[in-house]
Amino acid sequence: MPLAPTEISRNDDHRYGVGVAPCVLMRDMNNTPGHESGSTQPTVQTFTDADRAVEYARMLRAVTTKVPAPRVRSVDGTDVIHDVPAGSSGGELLNRDTAAAILSACGRTLAKIHRVDTTAAFENPSRPGVLVHGDFGPGRVRFRRRDLTVTGIVGWEHARIGAAVEDLAWCEWSVRNAHPDCFDAVPHLYHGYGTDVPPWVTRQSVMLATCRRMGDLAARRKDGTATAWHRRAAITAAWRE
Repeated sequence: MPLAPTEISRNDDHRYGVGVAPCVLMRDMNNTPGHESGSTQPTVQTFTDADRAVEYARMLRAVTTKVPAPRVRSVDGTDVIHDVPAGSSGGELLNRDTAAAILSACGRTLAKIHRVDTTAAFENPSRPGVLVHGDFGPGRVRFRRRDLTVTGIVGWEHARIGAAVEDLAWCEWSVRNAHPDCFDAVPHLYHGYGTDVPPWVTRQSVMLATCRRMGDLAARRKDGTATAWHRRAAITAAWRE
C-alpha cells in the first residue's frame, strides 16, 4: 500500500516534537567496560532545560509501548536517566549477507514506531502525522547477533511528528551513504514496512531536506560538522535511483 501523503516536518518547531536536538550531554552512569555495544547500563541525557527533559521522557515512555526503546528510570531536573537496550548495532552487522534481513527488520520496526499514539508522546500535538524517529537507520537499531532479532532502538533526540516517508527515506540514505554494497537490498526496507517504494523524487527530496536540517543543527552547535553535511547534501543531490 502507498504511504499517506503528509507534510514533511520541520525540526525547528518545538511544538511538534522534542525539537532541535536539545540533548547537550550523554554519559553512562557505570562506565563499565566489556559490554556488548548498546548494553543495558543506566545512561544520563542532559537537556537544555527541565521542560525538554520532561517532554523527552514522555516521548520515550510512549514509544516503549510499541518497540524496545530506552526505558526511562527517572527525570531529575534537566537529566533523563534511562537504560540503553542491549544488542549490536545494525550498522556494524550490515553486509551483503545480512542486508535483506536487517532492512526488512528495520521496515517492520518503523511500522511499529509510526503506530505510536502521538497524543501520548507529545502534549497537545497541533499537526497531523506520525511519530517519526528523525534519524533512523540500521545504526540506530540494536540486534541480537545470533538471529538478528531486534532488541532496541536508540537515538531519539530528533523525534517529532512528521511523515512516515521521512524515516524510510533517511534509512535508505544511510544505506546508500555508508553501505553502498548493500544498496540492492533497499526494497526489503519498504516491503518490511508494508508499503510500495515511493517515487524517487519524493525520497530524494526527503534525503536532501534532512541533510540540510542536520547541517543547520551542526551550524547551531558549532561542532565543526556543518561543512560535512553540506558536502553530503551535494552528493545526495547527484544520486540517481
